[in-house]
Amino acid sequence: MKKFINTKAVALKYKAYEDNAPKIVAKGKGEIAKKIIEKAKEFDLPIFQNELLVENLIKIQTEEIPPELYKAVAEVFVWLHKVEQNAELSRR
Repeated sequence: MKKFINTKAVALKYKAYEDNAPKIVAKGKGEIAKKIIEKAKEFDLPIFQNELLVENLIKIQTEEIPPELYKAVAEVFVWLHKVEQNAELSRR
């Protein structure tokens, strides 16, 4: 059984043309992080791992991502878009 004591997780969402910025929909450490990761796996959602970004996001007190983190979070969504494209190509 893997230990999740130091594990941290943040779940993000962004709806183009609807949201001003990406939003944090869940975040936590330890057991809460474990549940976030398990839920992502349950719904077959890609999991992006970046320890520094999670450290910064977990400290945010608002739901909306602040401008100073836009570039880093945009890289996550670019990665996600590529993962989705590859998945679509493999289904053909």
